[in-house]
Amino acid sequence: MKKVGIVMGSDSDMPIVEKAIDVLKDFEIPYEVHIYSAHRTPEQARDFAVNARENGFGAIIAVAGMAAHLAGAVAANTTLPVVGIPCSSGGLGGLDALLSTVQMPSGIPVATVAVGGGANAALLCAQILAVEDKTLAEKLNNKRVNDAKAVLAKDAALQ
Repeated sequence: MKKVGIVMGSDSDMPIVEKAIDVLKDFEIPYEVHIYSAHRTPEQARDFAVNARENGFGAIIAVAGMAAHLAGAVAANTTLPVVGIPCSSGGLGGLDALLSTVQMPSGIPVATVAVGGGANAALLCAQILAVEDKTLAEKLNNKRVNDAKAVLAKDAALQ
């Protein structure tokens, strides 16, 4: 199975990354986590992205706040799917990071989840990998079925 790469701009993003890691572990998807800054370590971020496919990655999650250039910088250097997680930092509650992550120029797409959406980023990567992995697709389907059952059980308890 292909790995998911997770890059974060700062170790302060770790609580969000942990949400993604939990999902990847639940689905038994291998992953690697790195701290690379689009601004402070641009060469390392670029090298990671350029070599990601040959290093066995199938998708990359990029986590950053404020200017949130990391996802775009990674996406500019790979044709692998990149999922951006904007983080809440500074005075704008993550809106600045959300807009920076989602507003990529034509030709350099970044799929973007909600501010702080670590779990959904990992689920999106799992769905991407499941296109070629029937076992993973079945696990995702089972999760959806179990999630629906849990909601219906809560409804029944409420009645």
